[in-house]
Amino acid sequence: MTLAIIFIYLALVLSLGVLSHKFFRNTGEDYFVASRNINWFVLLMSLFGTNMTAFSILGASGEAYHRGIGVFALMASSSAIIVPCVFLFIGTRLWKIGKQFGYITQVQFFRDRWESNGLGLLLFTVLVLLLIPYLLIGVVGGGGTLSTITENAIPQWLGGLLICAVVLCYVTYSGMRGTAWVNTFQTLVFMTLGAITFIVITKGMGGVSNAIKTVDSNLLMQEGNIKPLELLTYTCIPLSVGMFPHIFSHCLTAKDVGTFRYPIILYPICIAIVWIPSVLLGILGNIDFGGLKGPAANDVLILMIRQYAPGILSGFLAAGIFAAIMSSLDSQSLSLGSMFTHDIVRPYLRTKGMEQMSEKQQVWLGRLFVIFIISITYIISLIATPSIFKLAIWSFTGFSGLFPIVVAALFWKRSTKSGVYAAIIVVILLWLYFFLSFWKTPGYSIGGTGIMPVAVIIVVSSLTLFFVSVITKPPSSETINKYITMGKG
Repeated sequence: MTLAIIFIYLALVLSLGVLSHKFFRNTGEDYFVASRNINWFVLLMSLFGTNMTAFSILGASGEAYHRGIGVFALMASSSAIIVPCVFLFIGTRLWKIGKQFGYITQVQFFRDRWESNGLGLLLFTVLVLLLIPYLLIGVVGGGGTLSTITENAIPQWLGGLLICAVVLCYVTYSGMRGTAWVNTFQTLVFMTLGAITFIVITKGMGGVSNAIKTVDSNLLMQEGNIKPLELLTYTCIPLSVGMFPHIFSHCLTAKDVGTFRYPIILYPICIAIVWIPSVLLGILGNIDFGGLKGPAANDVLILMIRQYAPGILSGFLAAGIFAAIMSSLDSQSLSLGSMFTHDIVRPYLRTKGMEQMSEKQQVWLGRLFVIFIISITYIISLIATPSIFKLAIWSFTGFSGLFPIVVAALFWKRSTKSGVYAAIIVVILLWLYFFLSFWKTPGYSIGGTGIMPVAVIIVVSSLTLFFVSVITKPPSSETINKYITMGKG
């Protein structure tokens, strides 16, 4: 019965994607940014849903299982403040610039802002490499969910393949509009079923207060589990939304700048609805499933669902987890297809003096790259067994390190392409050093102080960008005034 419900849910998702295709205008702009005509509710659900992948559901529960209530403070509380601020000060300005100059991707903007095609190529490469681990979270989380909920009747490789196949179908067929519609549906599903999951499981455990009494008290205290400097520097992680390609794409879909008003106001509420149950259930998982080691804790929520909500309800709750996973995987893969089309192929044709692609060719090229990137991600998922939370944090760390670039693009006239080049290179080198040296180290921080690598990377990239820009030639005054004025207007 559980499998039947999951397959019915996946069929509904596909049907909604197909239905949205009826409104497809067969243009590149419609395929990649839904003709910039999305209303506030769909924008809210899309922005929130695409940011809440397996990381927020499975990863948060798994990390809370090991580290306790402080996990909520690490990401959820800071995200509830910082992410809306990024939408307000960064997202709205990017929308205005994208609307005025017809941008589809962030790389297009950065390339023109600093008058450098080479910079666009470098940024494309870095963004793709950083986004693949984020894509991997969805594939690994989806496959693991289906495997655990069916007691390995469906192996993880087949579950991951199923997730990839469904996402590919509606993304390649319907583009951004289909993705936005499906994201809205899936976000409502996982928010609703997440609340139901919490109520059902805690009721089965004798109520929240009764269950908490039996949990190790250390898990209910931040002190000892999370250092103050770690808590402080984790606030840098949510800055990553300012450089996520998929978030940039969704921002461009807004009907007008006023469309951002309610997403900015309601985003913190959505955070609370999803993160509070996930963290608390992760902590309570220690009662019945103690002793889970490392990445095995990613499955604690599924194990609790299987124990306290068997049968039909188990299928519905598993579908809710699937919804959270797919609502990110689709937007991320589409944004990569968009970047490949507009930041690699079209500039290449232009420099070679070749005929530009038709609207239909742009759509098909984007579709082919989506297929390619998801295929690569799926292959990697067959050999990867990471902690979902840690994998996400490392991915976010790289994007956060690039955040000073978008700030400089919008607010600092004196920033130069040389400064941006230097900042990107510094981010790459530092990220590789920290990741290759310490990704296997549980709870790693700089010198054991609690300071996260992301804080160091942001500071160093900011200083590099500043000092190199000061001593190098800025873009033309026409370019500077064009983008700074437009961003503020």
